[in-house]
Amino acid sequence: MWRIGVDLGGTKIEALALSSSGKERNRVRVPTPRGDYGATLDAIVALAGRCTEGLAASEVVGIGIGIPGSVSPKTGLVRNANSTWLNGRPLARDLHARLEWPLAIENDANCFALSEAADGAAQGCGTVFGVILGTGAGGGIVIEGRPLLGHNAIAGEWGHNSLPWPDAEEAPGPACYCGKRGCIETFLSGPALEKQYLALSGHAADAKSIAERAKGGEGAAQTVLAIYARRLAKSLATVINIADPDAIVFGGGVSNIGTIIEMAAAELPAWVFSDCFDTPLMANKWGDSSGVRGAARLICPR
Repeated sequence: MWRIGVDLGGTKIEALALSSSGKERNRVRVPTPRGDYGATLDAIVALAGRCTEGLAASEVVGIGIGIPGSVSPKTGLVRNANSTWLNGRPLARDLHARLEWPLAIENDANCFALSEAADGAAQGCGTVFGVILGTGAGGGIVIEGRPLLGHNAIAGEWGHNSLPWPDAEEAPGPACYCGKRGCIETFLSGPALEKQYLALSGHAADAKSIAERAKGGEGAAQTVLAIYARRLAKSLATVINIADPDAIVFGGGVSNIGTIIEMAAAELPAWVFSDCFDTPLMANKWGDSSGVRGAARLICPR
């Protein structure tokens, strides 16, 4: 049996068919029609059709879609999406009307965590916290192979809590698109890291370049990464103090800077409310495929 997964991102939409054993087929990717809700629907429907080519209708059990936001259990409308043209839209209803299969839509960070817990870096772990450090700071929780959605469907949204234990110069913090100030996302997203580097060095650079400059011994880059790692450790400590996961798995472009994760791991014991700390901080297995594979896994095979 095959499940269709769609990862609806801000710059690309990716889809594939995934078997119960984790085998892939018909993987396709197209640019996201940014700002155009109708064209986004058309793209998802077209990709689903391409993924099911060569499969009998009885072989397809459903389609799962990961989005950069969530569907409100109150209104059924998309909310909190940084792909803002989705917000306030009845995405599930509109796709139900155009697709013939059972449908599930969840936050893309939940899909990432589900993929890595199922057959990725955290396979075999009971409770997994998946962290995405990229254009935002997202998170998803999986418990015994099932994503934790929460009563209000916001479980794992650590990026929109305040930075814990802020230093004097960190309060009240930058303004966030959610309307508040000092959210973790405003300190730990890729754009936030780049802004911090620009403020300290006077030079613009992306996250990858900052990492390379730090490796080459540049003081400003090393300082910015150290500050980032400390903030990351404090932010993770609040999750560990509440959920105490068996593993934390990282995704997103900033997480590819391995030294950040290593430095955060060294800082964490000072902030965790325990006399010991040995929770593994893991790089992901599936890279940018985790989202689409996890989306497919939202559908339970018959």
